[in-house]
Amino acid sequence: MIYALSWFLIFSLLALWSLAAWAVNAIAVWTVSNAGTLTGAASGVEAISLPEWLPPWVPPEIARAMTSMLSGLAPTFESLLQAAPALAGGLTMATWVLWALGSALLVVLGVGLHLLIAMWRRSGGGSGPQPARPAAA
Repeated sequence: MIYALSWFLIFSLLALWSLAAWAVNAIAVWTVSNAGTLTGAASGVEAISLPEWLPPWVPPEIARAMTSMLSGLAPTFESLLQAAPALAGGLTMATWVLWALGSALLVVLGVGLHLLIAMWRRSGGGSGPQPARPAAA
């Protein structure tokens, strides 16, 4: 009975792992596929600036340098956003690889738990009270 409970636990964890991998993959692929639409709006990359709370806390020279650095990175961000939809296929492959590794680890955990239960039962831990043996004459 304890073997069935341990494998039920492992298969339940495997189902949760599969559901989590599917959900994260679906959200990530949707996000990456729709990232290219951000470049069409003028508000996307050009709106990158320092947070409003930061300039009062740093010297003005540093604030200006950071603002110019961010505006210099705008073409890089724009090219990354345009290339993002093409990355969706690679993201799906990475998700499958991570899912397979996690599933293999869960199966190894199940086998280890199975062997641990077998060793525990063999040592007398799970067999209950032992019947008394008659003494040899």
